Amino acid sequence: MKLELLSKGEQTSQNEIISKLRDLINLKNLEPGDKLPSERMMSEKFEVSRSSVREVIQLLEFYGLLKSKPQSGTFVADIGQIAMNGMIDDILRLENPDFRSLVETRIMFELKTVRLAAQRRTEEHLSQIEGALEAYKEKVLNGENAVQEDLLFHLAIAQASCNSTMNTLMLMITPKIITNFEKYHVCDKNQAYIGIKEHQDIFEAIKNQDTEMAKEKMKVHFGVLYQYCYNI
Repeated sequence: MKLELLSKGEQTSQNEIISKLRDLINLKNLEPGDKLPSERMMSEKFEVSRSSVREVIQLLEFYGLLKSKPQSGTFVADIGQIAMNGMIDDILRLENPDFRSLVETRIMFELKTVRLAAQRRTEEHLSQIEGALEAYKEKVLNGENAVQEDLLFHLAIAQASCNSTMNTLMLMITPKIITNFEKYHVCDKNQAYIGIKEHQDIFEAIKNQDTEMAKEKMKVHFGVLYQYCYNI
C-alpha cells in the first residue's frame, strides 16, 4: 500500500470523499462485516475517479475502519457506528504536517528504530543497509545530490527494526521529507561529506548489535538537521 502526504487541494478532495463514504455507511446503517458498494458504484455516486475512491479505502483500511478482501470487496471493520464516526471526524481534522513537525517525528521514530535494528537485524538487513550506504557514498563523492539515497539508507534501517508500523509510518512521511529537503536545500555538499562518516558509524553500530551506540550515532547524525529545522 502506498500512502502519501497530499497537497492542501488534494487533501480537501480526499476529505470530501471520506465524508461522503461516512454518510453512505450511516444512510445504509451498515454494521461491522457489511459490504460496501463496489469502487465503480461509489465513484459514480460520489462523482470522482475510481482511483480516488481506492485511495480513500486504503487510507481507512490503514486506520482499521475498513477491510478489503481479494475477490470479495470491501467491508466495514469490527467497529461500532459511533466509534467509526468519531474516528472519521478525527481523520478529517488531521492537517498536513509542516517541515518542522516532519523532522521532529522522523527523529523520534528513528532513535527508536535504530535501536531495534541493532537488536533485530539479520544478515539480509545488513546487506540492504550497506547497499544504501554505498549508493549514498557514490553519489556524494561524484558531487551529485544524494537526498534520496540518504533516505533509502534510513528506510533500510526502519525495515531492519522488524516493526511494520514504524516502517509504514516512515514510508508515509518520506515523500514529503524529500520535497522539503530539496526546497530548503538542507543537504549541502559539506554536510553530505560529513554524512558519509555518520552513516558509516551508524552502520557499524547496527552491525555490532550495539543498541546504545546506534542510538548515540543517530543522535549525532540528526544534530545539524534538528538545528537547521529551528532556523528556517
